Amino acid sequence: MTDVLLRGGRPWGQESSADILIRGGQIDHVGSGVDAPDASVIDITGQLVLPGLVEAHCHLDKTLYGGPWVPHSADDTLAGRIGNDLSRRAELGVPSVERVTALLRRMSAYGTTQVRTHTDIDPLVGLRGVEAVREAAAGVPVDVRQVAFPQHGLLTNPGTAELLEEALKGGVEAVGGLDPAGIDRDPVRHLDLIFGLAERYGAHLDIHLHDGGSLGGWELELITERTRVLGLGGRVTVSHAYALGQLDDAHLDRLAHGFAEAGVALATAAVYSFPVPPLKRLRAAGVTVACGHDGVRDLWGPYGSGDMLERAMHLAYRSTFRADDDIELALEAATYGGARVLGLDGYGLAPGDRADLVVVPASGPAEAVVVHPARTLVMKDGTVLHN
Repeated sequence: MTDVLLRGGRPWGQESSADILIRGGQIDHVGSGVDAPDASVIDITGQLVLPGLVEAHCHLDKTLYGGPWVPHSADDTLAGRIGNDLSRRAELGVPSVERVTALLRRMSAYGTTQVRTHTDIDPLVGLRGVEAVREAAAGVPVDVRQVAFPQHGLLTNPGTAELLEEALKGGVEAVGGLDPAGIDRDPVRHLDLIFGLAERYGAHLDIHLHDGGSLGGWELELITERTRVLGLGGRVTVSHAYALGQLDDAHLDRLAHGFAEAGVALATAAVYSFPVPPLKRLRAAGVTVACGHDGVRDLWGPYGSGDMLERAMHLAYRSTFRADDDIELALEAATYGGARVLGLDGYGLAPGDRADLVVVPASGPAEAVVVHPARTLVMKDGTVLHN
């Protein structure tokens, strides 16, 4: 592997420019005037250097990316979107290795190096989605981790629990859940099942929680208590958590401190008009927050580009952030927050970290989010992919 010297960039978090020497797929040295006569030199003077972007919540198996335009259902209820997705999968050839591959390639070009995707598992589709995502990921320079996701119900869809376990036995990295009260109508038994699987297989856990208001708040308390009692801190994520955008301040603060203490993370997509968890207050309380696209051009909706800087912009905009420091929190969610959720080691911009890097022509992190400019360099494990 050829050594690479990135000359004159500005690593995020440093006030001055620095050279970055890449050796053996890792960051070897960061500093001024680095001497590496045998390295291939790339001049990035004045440009911002970021760690590889992290897509922490998407649904690769559902994507229609790269295919013809598909009109969407007018029924915008949760049940309507689930029904549209379920009824049209066979017609549109979902899951599709070709479309997943096309989307992953686009994500890579935008600088995403790590992805967590929620893959539908139910008696009708079986593990075909898991297999399709694995096949696609094998040909693209992006690390993909899957969540075995019971999109169409767990307790209400007999046979799904057994398939979730089969997926975990086969190496899927995380088990998912879906509205233990709103969909399955039995939050205690639902959580018993998915926490039991996570504990038994040493897996991560990522729970979709659309239930809002006091019901969603109560479910968040149940999840936090389970995480603390079972010692699963750092392995449990709640996705969406719309209730956090609807609760009073006292309830929100109590939940946030509980998340931080127990090690429960949050993932948000800041989509449409759905409530967005209060990013600034959650981070101030010490809660890990990540972000992702949710769906990208699928049967749930036509939107999504695969660009995590653009997604960070949506998160900042929906959070009504204007100050640079606040906007930077959205970039953190698309990088370090996602890395913590996925449990990544060696992630960042320090010597010894993996050389997963993105370079953009921006004066700082806030501009990178708001403008989400073209990527002038993308590197994965020390190999230049796009330049």
